[in-house]
Amino acid sequence: MKKNNTSFFGKLKNHTQGFQLGFIVASILAIVSAVTTAIGPEKLKEITNLIVEGIKINSDGTFSNIDIDKVVNIAIFLTILYSISALAGYAQSFIIATIVQKFSNRLRKLISKKINSLPLKYFDSHSQGDTLSRVTNDVDTASQSLNQSLSPIISSTILILGAVFMMIKTNFTMAMTAIGSVFIGFALSVIIMISSQKIFKKQQTNLALVNGYIEEIYSGHNVVTSYNAINQSSSEFNKLNSKLHKTMWKSQFISGIMMPMMIFIGNFGYVMVCVVGAILVIDGKITIGHIVAFMTYVRIFSQPLSQLAQAGTQMQSASAAMGRIFEFLEEKDMQDDSDKKRQLDHIKGNVEFKNVSFGYSEEKTIIHNFTAKANAGQKIAIVGPTGAGKTTIVNLLMKFYEINKGSIEIDGVDIKNMSRAEIHDAFSMVLQDTWLFEGSVRDNLVYNQKNISDEDVKKATKAVGVHHYIKTLPNGYDTILNDTNSLSVGQRQLITIARALLKNSPLLILDEATSSVDTRTEQIIQNAMDTLMKGRTSFVIAHRLSTIKNADLILVMREGNIIEQGNHDELIEQNGFYAELYNSQFEEGEEE
Repeated sequence: MKKNNTSFFGKLKNHTQGFQLGFIVASILAIVSAVTTAIGPEKLKEITNLIVEGIKINSDGTFSNIDIDKVVNIAIFLTILYSISALAGYAQSFIIATIVQKFSNRLRKLISKKINSLPLKYFDSHSQGDTLSRVTNDVDTASQSLNQSLSPIISSTILILGAVFMMIKTNFTMAMTAIGSVFIGFALSVIIMISSQKIFKKQQTNLALVNGYIEEIYSGHNVVTSYNAINQSSSEFNKLNSKLHKTMWKSQFISGIMMPMMIFIGNFGYVMVCVVGAILVIDGKITIGHIVAFMTYVRIFSQPLSQLAQAGTQMQSASAAMGRIFEFLEEKDMQDDSDKKRQLDHIKGNVEFKNVSFGYSEEKTIIHNFTAKANAGQKIAIVGPTGAGKTTIVNLLMKFYEINKGSIEIDGVDIKNMSRAEIHDAFSMVLQDTWLFEGSVRDNLVYNQKNISDEDVKKATKAVGVHHYIKTLPNGYDTILNDTNSLSVGQRQLITIARALLKNSPLLILDEATSSVDTRTEQIIQNAMDTLMKGRTSFVIAHRLSTIKNADLILVMREGNIIEQGNHDELIEQNGFYAELYNSQFEEGEEE
C-alpha cells in the first residue's frame, strides 16, 4: 500500500463518509439561527426610533406619545425570533456533537483493525507508548477539539455573512466602519494560527514521547529500582516533561491570547461605531436607532470572529492529532491472504526449510541459505549465541515475516500458499515472556478456543502440574488474574503451557521458555513441556543446553548460518562449537 498523498482535508473527507446528511441538517439549522439573530438588530433599531420619537418635545412643550402597542409587538416578535435562534443553535450543536463522537468511534475501530493488519516489523520499529498514544491521546484530542470547534465554525461563519449583509443593507458607511475595525484583529489571529501549526504538532509528538517513556519505565520498575536508577530515570523524564511543558505552554498561550485579543477588537469596534455614528447623526444621515443596531451588529460580528479564532486554535490541535492518526492508518499492511484456501485438512507435522535467506532490511541479510528438515513428531532444538538468528527462524516459520529467498514447507506445502490464519492454527507457542490478561484463570487457559470443557481444562492443568496451585486460589479457576494476584514466573509459565496443551496443535514452538526461572522450577516446567511435546513436531529455542539433550535434532547457529547439526551425542563427539558451548555451561554449573 502506497502512502496516501491526499491533503489533510481530503483524508478527513474520506473518513467522514456517511455523516454528510447530518452535517447538511446542522448547516441548515445554523443558517436558521444566524438569520434570526441577524434580523434582531433591525428590530432593535425600530424600537429605539419609536422610543426616540415618543420622547421628542412638541412645539407646545409636551412630549410625544410612545406607541406602546407597536413596541410590545416588536418585543414579542424578538422573543420568538431569539427563541427560534436558540433552539436551532442547540439542535445544531447536538447534531455536531453526535457526528464528532461517531467519527471518534469510527477512528478507534479503524485503529483497532489497523493494529491487527500491521506486520510485526512495524511494532519492532515503534514504541508501544507511541502506538498507545495514537489510540488514546490523539483520538481524544481530535474528538474534543472537533467538538469544541466544528459547531462554532459553522454557526459563526454563517452568522458573520448574515451580519455583514444586514449591516451593508442598513448603512454602508457604518458597515465599513464596523467591519474594518473588527477585521484587523481577525486577520492578525489568522496569521498567528498559520504560524503556530508546528507548535501544536510538536505538542502531540512530545506527549507521545512522554507516554512511551512512562510505559517503558513502569514496565521495568523493578529493574530501575534495583539498579538505583530512579534519579537517572527521573532526570530523563524531567527532560521529556520539560519539552512537553514548553510546547504545551506555547500552544495554550496561543489559545488563550485569541479571546482577549478579539474582545479588545470588539470593544474597539463599539467605540468606532459610536464615534462615526454620532457624526452621521449630527449630519442627519442616520438615526440613533442605527447606532443601537450597529452596536448590536458589532457584537454579532465580533463574537463569531472571536469564536472562529478560538475554534481555529482548537482545529490546530485536531489537525495535529488527526495527522498522527492518519499517518498510522496509512502504514503498510500485511499482504492480504484472505483469498487463500486451506491447504491441509490434517497436518502430520513434517517441516522443511529450503535455502531460506532473510533480512529485516534489504541492505543486511541475517539468515543465509538456511536448510533443515524436521520429521513429524520430532523435537528440533535451535541453539547458538545471542544474535545468531534463532528467534528469527521462528518468526519466519510463523509467517510473521516474509522470507526473501527459498521456501518453508509444512507437509510439502509452501507456506507462501497458506494463509497466516491456517499457519497460526497449526502452531502452539510458549514464549519466554508469559502473557496473561486480566480475566479468570479459565479464560486465560481457554483463550479463543472453542468447545473446551471444564474437564479438558482440568486434564491440561493436571498434566502440566499446575492444577493444585489453581485450586488454592480464592475462587479456583474463576479467580480473576490481575495485579492483586502475585503469580510467580514459573506459575505463569505453567499456565501458558497448559493453554498451549489445550490448543492441541500439531506443531509447537518453545522460545527459551525456562530461561527466567530457577533450576527447580525449570525441572517442573521441563516436565510439563515434555508432556506438551508428545506427538508434536516441536521447535525449541534453548538457552540452557542441558534441557535439549534428548532432542532428535539440534541445529547450531552462528551469524544466521547452521554451522553444526545432529543429536547431542553426535555433536559432543564432533568436539566443535556446540561441545564448546555445552562444556562451558557445564563448567559454570559445576562452579556454582
